[in-house]
Amino acid sequence: MWAQEQRSKQKVVRSRQQRGYPTDLKDDEWRLIEPLLPGRAKTGRPRKTELRSVINALRYLVRAGCEWRMLPNDFPPWETVYYWFRRLMRRLLFKTLHDLALLLDRMLAEREAMPSAGVVDSQSVKAPAAKERGYDAFKKTKGRKRHIAVDTEGRLLAVNLTPADVADSTGALQVLDALKQKWPSVKHLFGDAAYDHRKLMDKAAFLDFTVEVVRRLQGQQGFAVQPRRWVVERTFAWLLRWRRLVRDYEQRIDVSQNMIDLAMGTTLLHRIFFRSVFKLSLRILYRCLPELKRFCMLAAESG
Repeated sequence: MWAQEQRSKQKVVRSRQQRGYPTDLKDDEWRLIEPLLPGRAKTGRPRKTELRSVINALRYLVRAGCEWRMLPNDFPPWETVYYWFRRLMRRLLFKTLHDLALLLDRMLAEREAMPSAGVVDSQSVKAPAAKERGYDAFKKTKGRKRHIAVDTEGRLLAVNLTPADVADSTGALQVLDALKQKWPSVKHLFGDAAYDHRKLMDKAAFLDFTVEVVRRLQGQQGFAVQPRRWVVERTFAWLLRWRRLVRDYEQRIDVSQNMIDLAMGTTLLHRIFFRSVFKLSLRILYRCLPELKRFCMLAAESG
């Protein structure tokens, strides 16, 4: 019979940092992100904090939805994590990383790197800490509204945060400007009946956009999946998997936008490496097919 002393000798003790969290960066992800991070300063006090642990802490924060002061002790102090978050935010790291991951994911999906069509929609969420809030009478929600544009597979292209009482067609005006500036290849947009507004249509025509309104099916009763529009609803579902984004807890709009970029960029990175591993396994399988066929033929003859 095992004694307690023998059990303790055989037990392998591993710290929390060694085990890690599900949101921690994989080695392949870190090799992609590391060149975008600021290097060590040549003068001054040497940096003691590893930026990989800072990124891990930020991803944990957004996914778990905890407060800054409630970050686990496995990560650097929350003041250090917040300092680096604001510094990386000013360097547009999260937005750049998201855009690069979007292009890579499109190419791995055998699509053109630059999208040509998109879908627009909005989502109202509660924002208890926001300085400017509005009341969305249709959704009965007091807070902020997220106006977003995605490509035809749900990847986030542009986002505009406004008080919840701003109409969908009004909030989409800045989305059109962002699309024209960042994604000039986008020419066709799909939206619901809320975007059938003269001012929006005039600006879309001026910026060389074609807005197609997808209306409810004739005689529809109850819920039904709408063509094209279901893609953007799935993107909202992806956002709500990150508990920090279930509500808008941020006071500043730019902080909230970077939280969204961080969440969607992480989602795309996971998809990229899953697809790359899947395609590599398919290539290995295709190379082994002749040998597998030969083995099956020999087995059939011997049997």
